[in-house]
Amino acid sequence: MKYLRIKKQGDFQRLFQKGKRAFSPSLTMLYRPSDKMRMAISIGKKHGKSVRRNRIKRLLREAFRLTADQMKGTYSVILVPKVAETYTFETYQKHLQCMIKKEKL
Repeated sequence: MKYLRIKKQGDFQRLFQKGKRAFSPSLTMLYRPSDKMRMAISIGKKHGKSVRRNRIKRLLREAFRLTADQMKGTYSVILVPKVAETYTFETYQKHLQCMIKKEKL
């Protein structure tokens, strides 16, 4: 599914302040209904150097792309990964699917 990227600081702040949150062992998802499907990733320096952070972002983007079709509506979503020893695509995809089902998105 195609989605847009959230880039503006105001959009990030609005989601962090007024968005609903869903939790899993590897991710926190902030979401809010929107007119178009939009997604962003917020990752801090505690995850490691830029190479590792960029890999996490690539894994999350692909997991979201494959699971966004399961959402019934259109949402603005921010994904915040939790610090872990290893980061795998399968884990992110499984946890995203579980959060979508649990929150009935």
